[in-house]
Amino acid sequence: MSPRRSYDQYCSAARALDALGDRWTLLIVRELLAGPRRYTDLHADLPGVSTDVLASRLKDMERDGLATRRRLPPPGAANVYELTARGRELLPVLQALGEWGAPLLAERRPTDAVRAHWFALPLLRSLEGLGDGVVQVHLDEGEFYVRLGAQGGPVYGEGPAPEEPDTGLTLDAEACTALARGDLPLLDAVRTGRITVTGESPLAKTLREA
Repeated sequence: MSPRRSYDQYCSAARALDALGDRWTLLIVRELLAGPRRYTDLHADLPGVSTDVLASRLKDMERDGLATRRRLPPPGAANVYELTARGRELLPVLQALGEWGAPLLAERRPTDAVRAHWFALPLLRSLEGLGDGVVQVHLDEGEFYVRLGAQGGPVYGEGPAPEEPDTGLTLDAEACTALARGDLPLLDAVRTGRITVTGESPLAKTLREA
């Protein structure tokens, strides 16, 4: 395990950066907010990271109490990484960072990778205050779900939700990016048809009628 590097400053921001300032660490947190992930899945959804760097960052995160590793019981029988309670506390940090960086999302560059679930955290922020429930999201790039009001567990996940969702949203990446940038309020997107809402739950009705 590599020795801890430190700014050696008695400052909370400096201490936070001691643990989080290395390249890739916060993006690993972004992936683990979806729940336990295998090393191979993390590597697949972090295009550009080398296997050595990913392994090193995960070890550092274990050392710093941000993540743990455990063995799934059969038939899974695989090692997975997951956030600790301390690691999950980074959700609002990542959301604030994403909000600050949203204006930088201009045209997608030819070299830019994209995964549907990378839109989950900005969308989660847009849905705050509308109620609790599971929202299934359909994009051209794929689908994911978000959990509103999640307490201590995964706040989103790739693919179909494991339970019946309370509502479904269908939109394109352009609309999702506009939501993240603050250029398109969520309810305006619903009213103008840029987001299609399905379901009859109270959450679905709130989205359609607000």
